[in-house]
Amino acid sequence: MIVLTTINLHQIPISVLDLSPIILGGSAQESFRNTLDLAQHVEKWKYNRFWLAEHHGMPGIASSATSIVINHVAAGTSTIRVGSGGIMLPNHAPLVIAEQFGTLESLHPGRIDLGLGRAPGTDHVTTRALRRDTRSGAHDFPEQLAELQSYFESASAMKKVRAIPGEGLHIPIWLLGSSGYSAQLAGEWGLPFSFAHHFSPEHTLPALRLYRSHFKPSDVLDKPYAMVCLNVVAAETDEEAKKLATSMQIQFLKLIRNQPGPLEPPVDNMDHLWTSMEKNVVEERIGSSIIGSKKTVQEKLIRFLHETEADELMINAQIYDHQKRLRSYEIVAEIAGMK
Repeated sequence: MIVLTTINLHQIPISVLDLSPIILGGSAQESFRNTLDLAQHVEKWKYNRFWLAEHHGMPGIASSATSIVINHVAAGTSTIRVGSGGIMLPNHAPLVIAEQFGTLESLHPGRIDLGLGRAPGTDHVTTRALRRDTRSGAHDFPEQLAELQSYFESASAMKKVRAIPGEGLHIPIWLLGSSGYSAQLAGEWGLPFSFAHHFSPEHTLPALRLYRSHFKPSDVLDKPYAMVCLNVVAAETDEEAKKLATSMQIQFLKLIRNQPGPLEPPVDNMDHLWTSMEKNVVEERIGSSIIGSKKTVQEKLIRFLHETEADELMINAQIYDHQKRLRSYEIVAEIAGMK
């Protein structure tokens, strides 16, 4: 059990989840430039990983072709691990993902992570367009996972379908989750687990308990390894950070209204934008975000680590101004002694 007074942020790996945000008035081209610039900065600041997420049909997120964006980032950096947070496996034939990530690992040896989710990452209509055959889905995720793992195994005369490149490569597979299902599966299969606290905070502690209690040692891990993703918006003052965070709040507000859009500039006051009921819903989803000055963020990060006993943290920062976003990650790096 970690004791609050002995937690040392300097000993916890910290990573980045980037959604390649498309800002109001911006473009995907600009988003990809900013994503690479962020990756180059956080690599310099000694962040551990840089993950990108698969979403489709979202006007504010540019990373739909996730494997391509991963290659863009990996090619423009040299040491930081780059991966998916995650690939939504039911959207794809496992063979295609094995080939894509086999290619990425061959291009960037020892630097590629394959994080997998089972949600579609989009609405029902777009899901049908993606999958064509909608009989495949989250219900057969374990079978899809087993098939994918088989393609990374060494060559065998019994194998009739082979992933080349991919075969025989050691690419870390993570399971991602926002509830208990993937937590239990990751534990039973002895895989590392990443939890989406940044939009499902109420399920974080139960999912982590489930993962650890069901963990069985495997060829991959001899003990549980849990990474938790959370929203962190850091600035020079608490007031500035709270204003910057309104862009994230507006984004979630539009999602619950089923009106997704680009990331908007921050506002001074949210009260003229949401109803009291909408405010409560947004607070339920992202109210546990860590927002504030260096001192505030440091205190809250230590408290969060005490509560979760996470082995690694992953930071998401939906900030409209790219320079402010860089500064937010820089402040976290300073807090953690990485810079």
